Amino acid sequence: MADRKRVLLIVAGGIAAYKSLELIRFLLARGFAVRCILTTSGAEFVTPLSLAALSGDKVYRELFSLTDESEMGHIELSRSVDLVVVAPATADILAKMRAGLADDLATAALLATDKPVMVAPAMNVRMWEHAATQDNLRVLAERGVHVIGPDEGPMACGEFGMGRMTEPGAIAEAIDGFFGAYRRLVGKRALVTSGPTFEAIDPVRYLANHSSGKQGHALARALAAAGAETILVSGPTQLANPAGVMVHNIRSAEEMLAACQSSLPVDIVVCAAAVADWRIKNPAAQKIKKHGPNGKGGGAPVLELAENPDILATLSKSNAQRAHLVIGFAAETESVVQHAIEKRRAKGCDWIVANDVSPGTGTFGGDANTVHVIDDAGVENWPRLGKEEVARRLTLRIADHFKKAEA
Repeated sequence: MADRKRVLLIVAGGIAAYKSLELIRFLLARGFAVRCILTTSGAEFVTPLSLAALSGDKVYRELFSLTDESEMGHIELSRSVDLVVVAPATADILAKMRAGLADDLATAALLATDKPVMVAPAMNVRMWEHAATQDNLRVLAERGVHVIGPDEGPMACGEFGMGRMTEPGAIAEAIDGFFGAYRRLVGKRALVTSGPTFEAIDPVRYLANHSSGKQGHALARALAAAGAETILVSGPTQLANPAGVMVHNIRSAEEMLAACQSSLPVDIVVCAAAVADWRIKNPAAQKIKKHGPNGKGGGAPVLELAENPDILATLSKSNAQRAHLVIGFAAETESVVQHAIEKRRAKGCDWIVANDVSPGTGTFGGDANTVHVIDDAGVENWPRLGKEEVARRLTLRIADHFKKAEA
């Protein structure tokens, strides 16, 4: 295994475990060496013999195996590879990873590894949507765990929705892409904007929107993982700061623009924030009272609006500090692609990533996104993906762009 990239594949229990057999075949075809850990529940769906026959290597199962621990202890097992992949990653093993449990060989190896970890979630749609699962994934992503999928589709239980494990070919492609993008942006500086902006009405109230910042934060993590020196300018969110990223926390659009300009020059700009188009021209110094001074209704206050600075257009202007690559996001509720094409032309950016945020899509605040990448070559339509996967693919695209530009 010494001459090839080595993958430790952890097969957890779930009907999607049968796909791990096909995943091994795809990985071997791409030149990877594969070693497997099979959990007790995983063995209910696939056999150690099948995994061993396909991988051409021993399959490890028991934490307290005298033979296995003397030959290849769980510490060495988790560190003698280049990447640890959990596929399928059930709700159970994700919860254990988040809690730091180590009650079997798989979880002990995951806790002991010093290598990158990638998970391919697979579970019932209700389990996927449960707040506990989403919170576990959020924490794991903040710790640097790479998430592939899941996909939307029919499930073995007869339900339909998010939670279907990404197909083995796509997982193999993501693993290949991970090594392809790994450290490919070393020496580059990236600026990412994320979250909403809050525009004060008075000291208590403000104008805002539904942006959670999940996509922008995921992009900052992905760019940093690819080696870029990454700066994140974020409006108010409930998200933890990504590890290894310089973060400027702001509230208003004017503060966001100032923080972006103070971070220049950079090579890459990704404007993923949902910036308020308008602000209150003269915010009240004190809280606006519902009733007038006599305790009687004073009527609804009249709020005079002023246009906020256009951050994407400002950063796209041709000058000495313009980034080599400026990417904007277009959150639309109708005619998504057409409006995004017009926005790209008006703003002067290089790429626009368009997405549908209309009610019912679950994009704002959710964990999945359907995007369309628009550049000089046209429109590239992506399937519905998790926001971490969107970030990973966009980072790969950025790395490819620089490779071509520097060739």
